[in-house]
Amino acid sequence: MKILVFLALLGLHSAAAVTHSLKYFYTASSQVPNFPEFVVVGMVDDGQMIHYDSNTMKAVAKRDWMNTFSADNPQYLAGQTDIFVGSQQWFKGNIEIAKQRFNQTGGVHVFQWMYGCEWDDVTQDASGFMQYGYDGEDFIVFDLKTLTWIAPKQQAVVTKQKWDESKAQSARYKNYITQECVDWLKKYLDYGRSSLMRTERPSTHSLLQKTPSSPVSCFATGFYPNRAEMYWRKDGHQIHEDVERGEILPNHDGSFQMSVELDVSKVAPEDWGKYECVFQLSGVKDDITIKLDVIRSKGGFPLVVIGVVVGVILLLLVVGIAGYFLWKNKKGKEGFKPASTSDSGSDNSLPLNQKA
Repeated sequence: MKILVFLALLGLHSAAAVTHSLKYFYTASSQVPNFPEFVVVGMVDDGQMIHYDSNTMKAVAKRDWMNTFSADNPQYLAGQTDIFVGSQQWFKGNIEIAKQRFNQTGGVHVFQWMYGCEWDDVTQDASGFMQYGYDGEDFIVFDLKTLTWIAPKQQAVVTKQKWDESKAQSARYKNYITQECVDWLKKYLDYGRSSLMRTERPSTHSLLQKTPSSPVSCFATGFYPNRAEMYWRKDGHQIHEDVERGEILPNHDGSFQMSVELDVSKVAPEDWGKYECVFQLSGVKDDITIKLDVIRSKGGFPLVVIGVVVGVILLLLVVGIAGYFLWKNKKGKEGFKPASTSDSGSDNSLPLNQKA
């Protein structure tokens, strides 16, 4: 089983310039070394804004504008903490139920929940999602149109049948996804607009190679927003063969990183100068390019720079961004579930009273 660091479902959107999002990721795990048993991460426009884990037992604001929001809403973080503590017990029980369903005992297992909404500030269109994952794959997904659950796995059919009977709970989810979530997103945007609407070019843009036979990775980090493209081209034309594009990942400071690899095993040394890596950031006119032969001037494979990449990945784990283990079966905009919205300042919660 692979535990994936954030990723994937938070990719590019067609209406990138005007689409905003509020998303939450709950991750319960068993027997994962040196990692909290329960982690919650909240994100606005794919940047982490709140964090909770079972080690600290406390919701913490992760952005300066969220500190301002919390100061103006004194009960907010305490309310979020109460919700996450309650969710922690619910998830602990359900991971055990899932293990029984899959006839499992020990070993590493991960039970996840993702939910949220997206809102276009020009068209005013809104959409939302909710889904659960287990051990890297979809477990059960909420269908907003029919207000029923979809069970991709046979082991989730019992859960589907049980949850479909709770019409009131399904209606609650719909109301949160289509109305409350968007209302809270707008509040967050009002506080974080100066930060969320900024544009920053990459602070580092490098070509990396572990060994002479390894693919060359074009790596960029420190850019914002996450609406970016990176690709390889030869003689001025974009190429797709022997190219592997990585996902856009978050950094601890709210910026992003990404990479794209090129297999150079078939490229003759004298042709390296024909290849270049291109980075494009939405809202920025000028592209950033690096020619492939630049790497040769550093001895072919600058291991010191590779160490920077490793350090970035480790830093992601340390600061808790690894809290969103996303399953590989990407469903785009499907996934959501809050825990109990109230006037005391809890935006991301619905009663967690449904057992799998």
